[in-house]
Amino acid sequence: MVVRAIDWSDDGEAVRILDQRALPGREVYRDLRTVDDVYDAIRTLAVRGAPAIGIAAAMGVALAIDGSESCDTDAELKVRSAVDQLRSARPTAVNLAWALDRVRRVAVGFRGDSTELRRLLAAEATRIRDEDRAMCRRIGEHGATLIPNGARVLTHCNTGALATGGIGTALAAIYAAVEQGKRVEVYADETRPLLQGSRLTAWELERAGIPVTVLVDGAAASLMRRGTVDLCIVGADRIAVNGGVANKIGTYPLAIAARHHDVPFYVAAPTSTFDPSTPNGGDIAIEQRDPDEVRCGFGTLTAPADVGVYNPAFDVTPAELITAIVSDRGVHRPPYGFEC
Repeated sequence: MVVRAIDWSDDGEAVRILDQRALPGREVYRDLRTVDDVYDAIRTLAVRGAPAIGIAAAMGVALAIDGSESCDTDAELKVRSAVDQLRSARPTAVNLAWALDRVRRVAVGFRGDSTELRRLLAAEATRIRDEDRAMCRRIGEHGATLIPNGARVLTHCNTGALATGGIGTALAAIYAAVEQGKRVEVYADETRPLLQGSRLTAWELERAGIPVTVLVDGAAASLMRRGTVDLCIVGADRIAVNGGVANKIGTYPLAIAARHHDVPFYVAAPTSTFDPSTPNGGDIAIEQRDPDEVRCGFGTLTAPADVGVYNPAFDVTPAELITAIVSDRGVHRPPYGFEC
């Protein structure tokens, strides 16, 4: 069964998330009832994955309106403040800004009471969630055409239901292929330093009954050299007009290794991840994370306490290393040109 990582709470007054910091050891659901709660959950990776943080942020804006605002202006100012705060939580994933811009437009020029505005904001956030679910399904259907029966698939980070409102992006293709009766075996990069591959992808695929093997990131190239990888498929946090892709750190060397070993390298993402304002991948701003994620990320010191750390959350894979990009609109092959 595919997990649902983000939704409204039963009373509709909070954003309910599966806290991904606790996985795989514990399955903990949290109700986020304030904008600050949502901001903290996104910043600390309790909720993560480009589509999922966009959905969470959109829902979070609705929480800014509690029905006590004295006039339309007060409510609109609260929406603007919430949007600005949530936008700053994570800078690289374009879905965050895209979703926030959508809910912000609901409040522009609004005339009515604050209770109605909250309802409209929540309705728009729900539409974003539902659209993402539908996009995930279409990504899966298109991506499954690239996965032959018996395929051994290498992936990086987590790109499944935990990262989206639906069944995922790259993992959606795997889920859809399995639904079609294909045999698929997955190799999941550990994904250092926060181990989204081993903690999340392996947990999710085991839960779905799909064979999965975890490997340390540095072993991916040697696995390809052995001839035991048929294709790579990863997700994306931002895709530039020319097809350059920002994804979890470690994706770029994976693409280089795949090119050297003649292994197809695919990227899967919804159209909400395509950024028409970014001409090429080199223009994408890369988030730098807390050095302690490397020095003592899980509570144990693994490097000198004061050593310098380079900890980018993402790297950029140039378009020329990508065999094809799968979106909800189909399979796109080079040369890329995603103007809209």
